Amino acid sequence: MASVTKIKTYHFLPYKYGLELLLDIGHIETLNHFVLDNTLHQLSFYEILFIEKGAGTFTLDENKISIVPQTIIFTSPGQIRRWEIEEKVKGYILLFEKDLLNLFFSDELFLHRFQYFHQYSRPTEIQVSETSFEKCRELLHSIEQEFGQLQNDSNHLIRSLLYQLLVILNRYYAEVYDVQRDTYIHSDFYRFRSLLERNFVNDRTVEGYSKMLNISAGFLNKICRQFSGLSAQQMIHYKLVSEIKKQLYQNKSAKEIAYEFGFSDPSNFNRFFKKFTGSTPQQYRKNI
Repeated sequence: MASVTKIKTYHFLPYKYGLELLLDIGHIETLNHFVLDNTLHQLSFYEILFIEKGAGTFTLDENKISIVPQTIIFTSPGQIRRWEIEEKVKGYILLFEKDLLNLFFSDELFLHRFQYFHQYSRPTEIQVSETSFEKCRELLHSIEQEFGQLQNDSNHLIRSLLYQLLVILNRYYAEVYDVQRDTYIHSDFYRFRSLLERNFVNDRTVEGYSKMLNISAGFLNKICRQFSGLSAQQMIHYKLVSEIKKQLYQNKSAKEIAYEFGFSDPSNFNRFFKKFTGSTPQQYRKNI
């Protein structure tokens, strides 16, 4: 049997600057370790990459993203990544722990409100105009300046700049992919996304989630279609397929994955996967 591919996990260093800071910023070209790691790896925190120059590909879960100038890439904790650099990459990297914003906004759904994080049915990158990219660069520069002269209240200023940047990026993302950009409609939709992240292995029914949310299945479908363009069941399936692909990437056998995700037998698992991807798990693995 094929051996399971070992995937490195990088964790955030909160005391790098002495004070506890749950955010860091740097230049891609000057940072070592995970930033340009060409082996399979994952992060336990959020990261946004702002590509100014360079060429190659950045693989995120099963998606290959072309590295081209003015591309912004959003990564969520636990996604499997790999860099394949053809031309030196230059740009900014912004990384942060979810607690940075949860503590600030007392809103456990906060990061689920943005379209680009925990995304499994649309791309996790955008290409923006020079003007839009420059707007991001200005905010990144302000964050960087604050890191250069840390004070007791720097935490507040850095969080507020990050918040501004996240909202602007959500507007850009919504415009590029023509999706809903309002981050404060129907909190049940965000709650559903949050529950789905935690429970997709144990519960894959719309009824199960509508009970947890205390709303009707019909209403859940309505708000899912309104905000994501997908039904609740489609969202559940997309999430499941995305996670299965991640497991195949790690060289786990179809039998192991079928068992882990609660399929009654491998043939059911194979049928499910082929229905959504057009290939069997074995064919998919060969093409990775």
